[in-house]
Parts: sequence; structure tokens; C-alpha cells
Amino acid sequence: VQLQASGGGLVQAGGSLRLSCAASGSIFSPNLMGWYRQAPGKQRELVATITRGGSTWYADSVRGRFAISRDNAKRMMYLQMNSLKPEDTAVYYCNLNQGLNYWGQGTEVTVSS
Repeated sequence: VQLQASGGGLVQAGGSLRLSCAASGSIFSPNLMGWYRQAPGKQRELVATITRGGSTWYADSVRGRFAISRDNAKRMMYLQMNSLKPEDTAVYYCNLNQGLNYWGQGTEVTVSS
């Protein structure tokens, strides 16, 4: 399995970005996909997850501002990030868990104040 994350960039506080994650290879059901992030000097943290059936979970810090979605037919996952804050600055990683964990290469998000 390979995961390719994209969509990061530089945005002002209050702005929006949409991250994408393209999956390829042998993907089985059930599985859980998610977005993690790692800010400079901090541990990687879980941001949001989505099951194959579409059930979602969000970290308290992003609930109400971020929306995770997936298109199983296209093997894509997305993270719509609205009302971005400087503390959202991090490298964002997509993850697929289907017994084994698979990681994308990360896409950098920088939110300026």
C-alpha cells in the first residue's frame, strides 16, 4: 500500500486548505483512515479518522473546523480545514490502518498570524 498526501501550503489565519490523500495497492475492508499531524518539537497527534462506512472522529482541537471525508471508489481521503489557526501549523500525514499501519509522506501546512 502507498499513500500520497498533497494540498499543504501557506495560508493566513482564518483561511482554508483542503488536503488530499491518494491510496494505491491492496486495500482491504474493514479499514480505518485518518490524518495525523506533527508540529515542530512536538509528538505526532491524531487529528481525525474515518471508517470505510463514513463514521468520523475528531480531536477536540479541530472539531467544528475540520471535516474528514473519503471516496472509496477513487481511493481518496480528504481533510477540509477551515478557520485555520497558527497552532494548526504542522506536517500532516495520512494513515491507513488495516491491521498494518501505512503512512503517507506528509504535507506541510503553515498558518501565519
